[in-house]
Amino acid sequence: MHTLRDTIRVIAALVGIVAGLTHSVCIADDPNLTVEQLVERVKPSVVVVTFSGRDGGQLGLGSGFVIDSGGLIATNLHVIGEARPIMVRTHDGKKYPVVEVHATDRTHDLAILRVEADGLPALELGDSDTLKQGQSVVALGNPLGLEHSVVQGVVSGLREDVDGRPMIQLAIPIERGNSGGPLVDMQGRVHGLLTLKSQVTQNLGYAAPVNDLKPMLEQPNPVPLSRWLTIGTLNPRLWDVRDDVQWRQRAGRILVDGRGQGFGGRTFVLSKREIPEPPYEVAVTVRMDEPDGAAGLIFHADGGERHYGFYPSSGKLRFTRFDGPGVYSWKVLGEKEVDAYRKEGWNRLRVRVADGLFQCFCNEELVFESSDMQFTEGQAGLAKFRHTTAQFKQFAVGTEVSGDSLSAETREALEQLVVDIPTDRAPTNALIDQVLAQAKSSTAGNILHERARQLERQAARLRELAQAVQAESVVQQLSQLFAPSDGEAATSDVDLVHAALLLAAIDNSELDLDSYREQVDEMADELSSLLPDDPSDTEKMETLHSYLFDELGYHGSRTNYGSASNSYLNEVIDDREGLPITLSLLYMELARRIELTVDGVGLPGHFVVGVHLGDESPQLVDVFDRGSLMTLDAAKERVQSLSGRPWNDEYLAPYTGQQIIVRMLRNLLSVANGKEDPEAALRYVNSLLALEPDSATDRMFRAVLCYNTSRVEQGLEDVDWVLKREPEGIDLRRVEQLRGLLNRMVSD
Repeated sequence: MHTLRDTIRVIAALVGIVAGLTHSVCIADDPNLTVEQLVERVKPSVVVVTFSGRDGGQLGLGSGFVIDSGGLIATNLHVIGEARPIMVRTHDGKKYPVVEVHATDRTHDLAILRVEADGLPALELGDSDTLKQGQSVVALGNPLGLEHSVVQGVVSGLREDVDGRPMIQLAIPIERGNSGGPLVDMQGRVHGLLTLKSQVTQNLGYAAPVNDLKPMLEQPNPVPLSRWLTIGTLNPRLWDVRDDVQWRQRAGRILVDGRGQGFGGRTFVLSKREIPEPPYEVAVTVRMDEPDGAAGLIFHADGGERHYGFYPSSGKLRFTRFDGPGVYSWKVLGEKEVDAYRKEGWNRLRVRVADGLFQCFCNEELVFESSDMQFTEGQAGLAKFRHTTAQFKQFAVGTEVSGDSLSAETREALEQLVVDIPTDRAPTNALIDQVLAQAKSSTAGNILHERARQLERQAARLRELAQAVQAESVVQQLSQLFAPSDGEAATSDVDLVHAALLLAAIDNSELDLDSYREQVDEMADELSSLLPDDPSDTEKMETLHSYLFDELGYHGSRTNYGSASNSYLNEVIDDREGLPITLSLLYMELARRIELTVDGVGLPGHFVVGVHLGDESPQLVDVFDRGSLMTLDAAKERVQSLSGRPWNDEYLAPYTGQQIIVRMLRNLLSVANGKEDPEAALRYVNSLLALEPDSATDRMFRAVLCYNTSRVEQGLEDVDWVLKREPEGIDLRRVEQLRGLLNRMVSD
């Protein structure tokens, strides 16, 4: 998708401003500086922080700032990754490898790095407890890799508990790469470290208070980088990690995410444990975050690309022989769905090798038997594929292996115990004893946690279903509302207030449409009472303008133009501000009720109205600009400035009601696109296709959304529709490629 958000990110990008301790530039007694003076003074203290992969390539980028001229750099802990080489680049382009992680605080997501350098320009740390709501601040960082960017804003709040810690809430956008950058007051003192903490809006961010950093300076916990590189990594005496995907261990579990360098994102680690002579077994317990994930055991591995694998993949169990690096050298020896596999939660995988036979078990149920013995020896290990995020525990190799696995009967008995667990009080001691009677605490706890996660996912799906039912109801109502009878519906044939409120109801199931329709009727009654006796059309227009703009204060939304609220007619009525098209729609409907003829005029980039005043050409009115009158020349200039298109008299053609609603839907679609919200985008494009079912571009867009949201059946229907009709302007080769991807999702 092409999004406006990318442009907004570039324009609103940040850099880092810093303050220091030893040999710092003391500016505490200075008066407030201009932003230009402030940036000029502190920019030399801002640094870029990166960490590298095993191949030396850059994997991450963030911001930081000098707090001591002897080489101490403050940043966020998440900026430096885990067990990775770290590099600091100063404003003058010099690069310094980090030699020590001087202090870390995981709770507050803070880190202090040390580089071997003297004379770095450090700045003063302020007192974050003195910040006031509404205070002007400046932030600097490296958003999205755009180094040394700056933005000014205000402290919008001081929050005591954001994910369990105090934070400074900012009316400033924080993007990836800003993390670790400093937040300074207008005297240049650092009060916070920026952190990517809020995705609520594009103009809201957070910073960790700098006072949380000060104890780390007083009592550091230095770790030489040589030791830092081993934190959380797999023990090299036990495991052989082959590519740049980060396999790590924590609390007895092995964790992995990121795509591997092999085909299909395959990555694996090999155990260095000695493999017994057959018969022997290898086992592991695995859990994946994604329903289409793939991760599990490998064995008889030659250390390269050849091995066997037994693993879940998209809800099925697979047994595969990997003869080489690519899919054409992989042979699936078995694939099936089994009841024993739990798509949500932990699964115990076990392979027994004996007497020329492989036996593959899932949760102690035999899934595959195979005599395929192309490879008869080699190492065992773990593998994962594609974008999967996986966890492993209880890896074992031996003559016989075991793990926490319950029989189906015991599991069912546990689940029955809690099927009607009360929601209004804590579990009783009797229930706790009943659970422990079925299984030991660790195993029972895992099953209960698994059941809780399943119920949480079911609740999420129920909410998703409720949203889909609401959206589909609106789609059907819109389709009926604009169903042509003797031809295409004209603006006057449709209750546009009702149609526009239906668009808002796509996202708001609790919206009371009738109350807002009544509110518009009441406005029309009040407007009518203000008219003089036997008014002319000009007097009607003047009265409408006085009522709508002067008395009620309706106006165009300029500070938050891209908000979806500006396309919801109910919120436009509530807030008395909106987009040109929503304000124009309300204007047209009020005009219709006082028998003033008004057309919607869809100029490219800016919707206006045309008011009929006698026999002359309609008077153009910019409702967004509080009803200012627009000449034809001004309209031409507006089109040129907003769209760059040459003028065409067809731009003055009146919009039908359907065209107005379609344009409003496209505005909502643009908002969803900018927020990267495929579910909302799908709701809007479904509504568009209800009104314009022959739109090939919308069909293709929906097919892509279906691919992104794993709605394979609908996606295939749309690509087949396009391929059958071969519409102009559509690259059919790309459509075929999308069809192949959708079919692959079915096979996976």
